[in-house]
Amino acid sequence: MTATATGELGGHRVRGRQLAGRVDNSRYPAIAVELALTLVLPANAEGPVPVMVMFRGGTLEQAVGLAETRRFGGGQGPQDPPGTEQLIAAGWGFAFLNPASVQADNGAGLTRGIIGLVNRGQPRQPDDWGSLRAWSWGAARALDYFETDAAIDSSRVGIEGVSRYGKAALVTLAFEPRFAVGLIASSGEGGVSPYRRNFGEMVENLTGRSEYHWMAGNFLKYGAAESGFGSLNADDLPVDSHSLIALAAPRATFISYGIPERGDALWLDQQGSYMATVAAGQVFELLGADALGTGEHYRTAELPPVNQGLLSGRLAWRQHDGGHTDAPNWKYFIPWANRELGIAPRAGLVPAAVPFPRTDPNSHAAHQDLLAKREAGVIDLYFIGDSITRRWGALDYPDLLAHWNETFHGWNAANFAWGGDRTENMLWRLENGELSGVDPKVVVIQAGTNNVGSRAGGARKIAAIAAGVTAIVDTVAAKLPDADIVLTGIFPRSDAGVVSEIEAINAALESMARARRIRFLNINGVLAGDGGLLLGTMSSDGLHLSRAGYAVWADALNPVLTELLGPRSDTDQAPPPTGNPAARGR
Repeated sequence: MTATATGELGGHRVRGRQLAGRVDNSRYPAIAVELALTLVLPANAEGPVPVMVMFRGGTLEQAVGLAETRRFGGGQGPQDPPGTEQLIAAGWGFAFLNPASVQADNGAGLTRGIIGLVNRGQPRQPDDWGSLRAWSWGAARALDYFETDAAIDSSRVGIEGVSRYGKAALVTLAFEPRFAVGLIASSGEGGVSPYRRNFGEMVENLTGRSEYHWMAGNFLKYGAAESGFGSLNADDLPVDSHSLIALAAPRATFISYGIPERGDALWLDQQGSYMATVAAGQVFELLGADALGTGEHYRTAELPPVNQGLLSGRLAWRQHDGGHTDAPNWKYFIPWANRELGIAPRAGLVPAAVPFPRTDPNSHAAHQDLLAKREAGVIDLYFIGDSITRRWGALDYPDLLAHWNETFHGWNAANFAWGGDRTENMLWRLENGELSGVDPKVVVIQAGTNNVGSRAGGARKIAAIAAGVTAIVDTVAAKLPDADIVLTGIFPRSDAGVVSEIEAINAALESMARARRIRFLNINGVLAGDGGLLLGTMSSDGLHLSRAGYAVWADALNPVLTELLGPRSDTDQAPPPTGNPAARGR
């Protein structure tokens, strides 16, 4: 350890160390190799924390927030907090491993660095490593150190890289089984993109003068047009990129790309990379892990829509709408990694405010139905919520649907709620298209009851749920700046243990709504009886509202909506109602 520093990232105190890993060069003292590793951990961690190793340079001062750092591949418009801040906020640590300290990123450096040291300054042999494998060796040495540090959970260490370092991250995950998870970003040829697909970057590029050093020497023959052994090309390779991805199975592997329009070059071959990921999924499934879950064959696999992640399995894919960076995917990667590695979100870190998708096929089908609903009519009044809101305007609850029509006909009202959603799931839906292309005048939000549950959790839980609902409000306000927002407080339940929590959350939401100058409705005084429990007359099951309960909600909404939208029209152009996809054909 050569230096230490403390600082703050995203409001969280951190402790940093600068580490130097000196390789034994007694057999060839002319070459010295000193690995540069910058380690940053949460200052208030109560036990060992998971760590992401990130291929990049940077000083200790930059790592702990004492000096500015340049973002790699930054896009236009508002950006998320840096991945380092998000990791610390989620209770992870991170480490910058400077690849150049292990091996130079050029062909001239092959007689130096770790490759040169092993070869005693002589040119490498055809079977010797290239820089990608050398960089992955350096990451493994960092993991050696982590295994000696009681502050680090060495069983939950991940690897991350973008572009050429995305290739290196995948090679690391493939060849070093101690790494538990990988974020492989914009890796292209030599990473996730298949060699045999005649598109974009080709084997001949990798064997050219600016990139050949990444690969082993014997790889060069596959880019030879003329040689003593004839002409070889990608079709002669005994393996392809899906084989490399498969070597990571069944460990958690997240494949990330951006879009060409923002700088994630088309020659990276996003379509081919998706096909290779689908093909590798067979090995994940063979080893008992869920893959992408699409059921596609790789030859006919179609690239999913941008910003629609496939995050239900141990193998994950998401193409964001940014450039040559993984920055927009950190907020999806971290909760996904927590789930796959069995990491309980750090108390008070508000997973409720981080978008996360539902993983069951029925929820995916419902999301597709709601995306289609956006274009099926005029929407002036937009409802977002969970099953309490969904049942009010759903085909599978005809009596409640009739009441919905009686209440909202003439206001072009559309119901975009889905049963079982927590705040983080609603956020994911809002971030993944359900607010795109719509221009409602009023948005009604009902959220948080599924985060409350039936058991008390204390002050941290209260703050987390309030933060999750606030994140929904802020997302709607950002995406629909001209819309008026009406926030409904969390309704009472029949669970006595959470009465005081619901009251506290609603008090926080009312204060937030006042500060943001949005409407807040709390009708619990009518829905609940003595002791704050949901009245039996107002509920069908102790949680969901009965028709009488919806009538109370309607009575509270009507004067507000009349003020904001005017009187109801005799005609209505709202989209047709949707229902539970699982109920179709029953």
